[in-house]
Amino acid sequence: MITRFTKLVFTLFLLTVSAYSQKNDSFNVKKQLEYCAEQASKTLKVIPEDGTSPRAVPNGSAAWKFVGYKDWTSGFWPGELWYLYQATGDKKWKKEADKFSRFLTPLSVSKAGDHDLGFQIFNSFGNGYRLTKSPQYKDIVLKTADTLATLFNPKVETIQSWPHNKMGGHNTIIDNMMNLELLFWASKNGVNKKLYDIAVKHAETTMANHFRPDYSAYHVLIYDYKTGKKIKGRTAQGYSDDSMWARGQAWAIYGFTMVYRETKDTKFLDFAHKVTRVYLDRLTTEDLVPYWDFNAPGIPNEPRDASAAAIVSSALLELSSYTNDKNLKSEYLAKSKKMIESLSYHYQSHDVNSAFLLHSTGHKPAGSEIDCSINYADYYYLEALLRLQKMK
Repeated sequence: MITRFTKLVFTLFLLTVSAYSQKNDSFNVKKQLEYCAEQASKTLKVIPEDGTSPRAVPNGSAAWKFVGYKDWTSGFWPGELWYLYQATGDKKWKKEADKFSRFLTPLSVSKAGDHDLGFQIFNSFGNGYRLTKSPQYKDIVLKTADTLATLFNPKVETIQSWPHNKMGGHNTIIDNMMNLELLFWASKNGVNKKLYDIAVKHAETTMANHFRPDYSAYHVLIYDYKTGKKIKGRTAQGYSDDSMWARGQAWAIYGFTMVYRETKDTKFLDFAHKVTRVYLDRLTTEDLVPYWDFNAPGIPNEPRDASAAAIVSSALLELSSYTNDKNLKSEYLAKSKKMIESLSYHYQSHDVNSAFLLHSTGHKPAGSEIDCSINYADYYYLEALLRLQKMK
């Protein structure tokens, strides 16, 4: 005989199961993309008509800081607009993306100032060409790739990151891995096939010299200009020369995953797994959004870096697709999805400002952009959502 109490217990059980199921299965990518579109629409209304683009919103403020086309982050905003065009098909985004991309055109015909041309031009015109096949965009991307290649030092076999900052030798930063995608693309879509070799050499040299025995990355590697010999590893934006700066490790994970995609050389895939492993094994935060540096002395009272989580979440989705090990594939997918969900549920800006995400950290040692909204966090978050949507 089923008692009223038994029925009550059974009903409560069903409700618990239902709530658990909704919590774990109800993540709505489309809803998050709509949120991004709403926020970007708000941002469009406040951008001055002077060729600048939004970079960051300081902690405690609702107002964007705007930068010109030479700023290393200038390609992320037009890149976001291209991604929104991809997500929605709305020509409003195409029009705005074209407008803000074109502000960066001078970079394609100027002397290379640093390695960031990939961030600037491939995120803007590169995404634009992918979605529109505009010959003008293609020409700009190809010219810029040739410009970036001028920073390659054949003795060192890497692209110099900061020619203006000597730092005691030829400097290469881990962020530079991200800009190799521009060279790979140009080598396949243009006439300068040597760009492929430059990109591969840079990746091989970085793999050999830029990492500690546990596969954590230095931020900066200094080489002798003439001999190419490694002098030392150091930091600029991390806590110390020997610490694991969160966004730097994120660049490594994303960068080597991309290099494997472009080369199909398994040594790069193996290395992508190794640099990912140390990141995931040392990630202790419950929501999988790291502190700005894994060795920061004030943990758990240190700022988080949502930008690192956004970069890694996007990279893990791609890396999972190259993984035959079922357990590893499952881990990458589960952790990537949790990162994206954490960013969506707990880090979105909503009424605080018109960015997508809060709680990124740019350059803490310099006291710059600490615990604020930053455009590259938004860019990779949006990319991760689009990749997740495609997988679903």
